[in-house]
Amino acid sequence: MSDETPAREPIGEDARIDALEERLKAAREREERRTQPQAQGTDANYRSGNRALADLLGGVLGGLVLGWLFDWLAGTLPWGLLVGLALGIVVAFRNIIRAANRPPER
Repeated sequence: MSDETPAREPIGEDARIDALEERLKAAREREERRTQPQAQGTDANYRSGNRALADLLGGVLGGLVLGWLFDWLAGTLPWGLLVGLALGIVVAFRNIIRAANRPPER
């Protein structure tokens, strides 16, 4: 064995740094994929929120209109409106609860 060549080849710093950089890059990519919002889930949540809002507004406004129409035809001014409003709210909340209890769409 000559004195010019060592018994073991030293591990170059560049190889360790390159390996570390590759592992860091892979970890960053995994983290970005994990933390990115899922497009399908976001759309589904947006749709279900819009559905709940539409059910609520439709139930309340529909109840008000039907109650007012009944009052106008029957001449029982505040009572038809109040009963229609109450029924519209009940129907709206029933629809929202039914939609919330459905399994999620895929």
